[in-house]
Amino acid sequence: MEMISTLGPLLLMFVLFYFLLIRPQQKRQKAVQQMQNELKKGDKIVTIGGLHGFVDAIDEGKVVIKCGDGSRLTYDRQAIREVTEASAGDLLAKS
Repeated sequence: MEMISTLGPLLLMFVLFYFLLIRPQQKRQKAVQQMQNELKKGDKIVTIGGLHGFVDAIDEGKVVIKCGDGSRLTYDRQAIREVTEASAGDLLAKS
């Protein structure tokens, strides 16, 4: 009985740690990975470095981003932080 009362709080701490820290982080990682896999030409994006632009071309692990001044830069897919606006083709398909 003493062993259960000793291990109980420790076990409870691990369960709380899992549900408050580990599980939400796994969900965020899964959502970011899904967003990066669903990138399409014309999406308005922001990179982890803060660069704003439009997806011009997509390769397996690379994305070519067209910036406001017309320059094209190549980034890894993992460098895309968020899609701020879906491409016009996606918007038409949803309506």
